[in-house]
Amino acid sequence: MIRILAILCVVGGLASDALADEEVIATLRGATISEAPEAPPMAKIANKDLLRTRNYPEQPPSIPHKIDGYQVDLNSNRCMSCHSRVATGQSQAPMVSITHFMDRDGQFLASISPRRYFCNQCHVVQTEAQPLVANDFVDIDSLLAGQGQAEPQ
Repeated sequence: MIRILAILCVVGGLASDALADEEVIATLRGATISEAPEAPPMAKIANKDLLRTRNYPEQPPSIPHKIDGYQVDLNSNRCMSCHSRVATGQSQAPMVSITHFMDRDGQFLASISPRRYFCNQCHVVQTEAQPLVANDFVDIDSLLAGQGQAEPQ
């Protein structure tokens, strides 16, 4: 067993040396894996309160406003001060999805499910950053409007 491990280490070391000498692997950061370029500046938060279209089916909506200083922990969830069932009438903010009130067994709860309580696990703030890769997703409504009917898959 030790002999096999030693052989794998030697072969692995030779392979990584050959990779470093022969090819360069590019990254989305515009550098190679072995380089550590300077971090790009943080993107400006788009604080326009306009909902963006989603980029893929069932994408969690992004947050259209700043959330700096929002407290979301075991004792408090600032998001619920506007997005809870009770607060939406006054705040005019959309209520959280009904799926956020379901437990793992599909049973509805009176309040937000503990597994959906920490909003920033799925929802992110909208920024004015340019996409790193192209996206050609077309939602079903646009597809039906453009072609008349969706093709069966």
